[in-house]
Parts: sequence; C-alpha cells; structure tokens
Amino acid sequence: MAKIHKFVQGGDFYVVDVNSGCVHLIDELVYDILGNDNALGSKEETLNRLSGKYSSEEIGEAYDEIRELEDEGSLFSEDLYRDIAMNSGKEESFIKALCLNIAHDCNLRCRYCFADEGEYKGKRMLMSAETGKKAIDFVLKASGPRKNIEVDLFGGEPLIAFSTVREIVDYAKEAEKAYNKTIRFTMTTNATLLNDEIMEYLDKNMGNIVLSIDGRKEVNDYARPRYDGSGSYDSILPKIRKMVDMRSKGKLYYARGTFTRANTDFFEDVKHLAESGFDEISIEPVVLPAEHPLSIREEDLPQIFENYDKLFEEMARRHEEGNEFKFYHFNIDLQGGPCVYKRISGCGAGHEYVAVTPEGDIYPCHQFVGNEKFRMGTLDSEELNMAIADEFKNAHIYNKPECEECWARFYCSGGCQANNYNFNGDMHIPYKLGCEMQKKRVECAIALKTRFME
Repeated sequence: MAKIHKFVQGGDFYVVDVNSGCVHLIDELVYDILGNDNALGSKEETLNRLSGKYSSEEIGEAYDEIRELEDEGSLFSEDLYRDIAMNSGKEESFIKALCLNIAHDCNLRCRYCFADEGEYKGKRMLMSAETGKKAIDFVLKASGPRKNIEVDLFGGEPLIAFSTVREIVDYAKEAEKAYNKTIRFTMTTNATLLNDEIMEYLDKNMGNIVLSIDGRKEVNDYARPRYDGSGSYDSILPKIRKMVDMRSKGKLYYARGTFTRANTDFFEDVKHLAESGFDEISIEPVVLPAEHPLSIREEDLPQIFENYDKLFEEMARRHEEGNEFKFYHFNIDLQGGPCVYKRISGCGAGHEYVAVTPEGDIYPCHQFVGNEKFRMGTLDSEELNMAIADEFKNAHIYNKPECEECWARFYCSGGCQANNYNFNGDMHIPYKLGCEMQKKRVECAIALKTRFME
C-alpha cells in the first residue's frame, strides 16, 4: 500500500503523504532520497545509491530532515481510516441529495449523450408536478436529522418543462418549513431555452446553475447539434453570458463542457471559455463504451496529460497576473477537504443520494437510470430496497483492492460507481482510464494549491 507519492509538476518537486494528506514542496535531492513509496531506505543504502550525484554531507543532512518529518507523522504515516470504513456500513443512512430527472427528453442530439438523447433506455416523457412534489416529500422525510438538502434539476433538458420546475420549486419552499430544513436547488441546462423570464427565475431560485457548452464553436457544434444537425453555439453563448452576468456574488455557476476523442486538445476549449469571460469552468472527459468513435482510449492519455499540463501553466500564469479562473477538476482543499467518510466512499450514490425518474422510480444515481437491476423502488413504495443501498455503501476504497494500493485513493474515493460498473461489471473494480486521468488532475491541483497557498 502506497504511503507517499512523489511527482514533478511545472519544474517543481512534490511529495504527498497519502494517509495524513500532508504535501511537501521539496528539492531534487529529497525527491531522489525518497526512492520508495512505502518506506524510507536506510541511510547507508541511500548514501551508496546517490553518492555519485550528491555529497555525503548533503545526503546525510537531507536524510535526517526526512526522518524528522516521518517521526512527526507527516511522511510515511499509517492509515487510520480502515476501521472507520469497515464499521461505517452499520450506521443508518439518510438521503441528503436528490436528482430529479425532470425530462426524459431533450431538444439537442449530443453525440456522446449517456442518457440516449434523453430517453434513458426507455421512452421520452416529462415529470409531472405531482411526481416532483412527491419526490420533495420523500427527501424531506428520508433526510432524517439532515438539515440541508440538495436537489438537482436534471434531464434531458429540464427547461422543456419549465412550468413544472416552477411548481416543484415553489412547493419545496413551502414544504421545507414544516420540517425546519433548507432545500438548495441546482439546475443543469443546455441553455437553448433560456429567456429573460427563465433567467430571472433561475437566478433567484437556483443555488447553482450548470450551463452546458463544450468550448470552441467548431467543437461544440460538432458534439452538441440540434435535431437538424445545425450547431447550438451561436444561440447559447450569448444566453450563457447573460445568465452568468446576472449571478451576484455568492451565487454559483459553471460553464460545463465535455471533451471527447475528437478534441483531446481540450485546453483550447478551456482557454476559449476563459477568454469568453467565464471564471468558473469545467471541461470533463467523456465516458463512453470502448467501441464508440468518440470514446477516450489509452493511446489518448499522453495528449490528455499534455493538455492538463498546459492548463496548469495557464492557470499559474493567470493567478500571478490577477486574471485567474477556476477549473472544477483542479479544485482541492489541502488543509480541510471532505470529511473522512466522503474521502473513503465518495458521492454517496445509492444511500445518501438517489435519482428519481419522471415515472417516480428511484435509482442510486442518474447514471443507473434504466438499469432495472438497480431500481430501488418508487415514490409510492413503503420503503427502498436497502440491499442495493448497502451494496453502494460498502463499495468504498477498502473493499476495492486496486484502490487500496493507489496513492490517490483519498482524493477520488474509489471513482464513479457507475463508470466502474459499466466498464467492469463490478463497482469494486475501478475504471482504469478514469483513474489515470484523475491522478494527473490531482497532481496538477496539488501543485497549483501548494504554489499559491496563502
């Protein structure tokens, strides 16, 4: 099991203590001394190994400093979380987040859509206000002692049913009072249907708005066409800009895109969005079956890593110039970060987070919708299938052998359960390509945060 991880980013040397989370910006000498990711070798072995590159005095002094860090628990520390993880499944679960699939339909025909262009392996349909209200009642009751609840308004394209969205949100604002809880809404939209009325409503009622755009015009229009094959870029860009301009301080948004095999030079798309005035950006790798023409393959990784390096350098430069933007996958908290349980088990799909379809069926998350094996129940059910909930709860990093050996286990929490299952037929086997990209992103994030930490 890896105890440390060392890497080079932007010409600087870093070492991460995996179990404590301590990050050290080091010099090349210390980097070379730390030759093993599980234990520090003996001083004699280290002197013999590096005597041709450094003096004995340099090596000895640096070696002793490393030993001091080890003694104080910030290098080669022990794992303190295994017992917590193995006992956590015995606690009662409460649903604190809900994905409402408002529309199993969409007015775009994105080439990479995991939701079958909105159909989710079923038929096109919209959620009724009655079903949405039942879902709000469900989560208010199922949240137990949790005071804060997250509800994502999702699709397809949820704004196809804007009147239903309004009715559900307005109902939730009244219903939450009876339970002394707070419901925070997020909407993900392709922005095609935004108008002044809708934007004003979303700005007032959404804690976060995710606005889909894939970057450069040619990239977006190829990947996100309309029914007739025409592009959506020229229509959505001004609407997204206006929506973002309306967001006052403290109100979140993301300009969110996807990169595929057709644009592994996605750094140019991130840069384009930043130059278009957006300072909250997310461009995420597509996840598709290996045979899909747009799926990412192992041979694409070198160029993808090169583009993450370019993004790192661009963000570092902009930070120094006072013209920075945030990139979702480079956000990391080195001093606090997620609670221990989230580091171990991830997003909470299936036991803290569920998705509800327009028909009122309940699944562990939106990416499992349509897979009957994972149908947990309905809004009219007396109770959920807790065997499924327990299966997800126990699919944490200590029940994933490959994760136990990985230095990034506390940053990715075992990866996306849906990706693991869809690629390997088992939530306990990580999606390899996703792991490799995640590790590169974590290195960039750590380096950025360390370089500019106040």
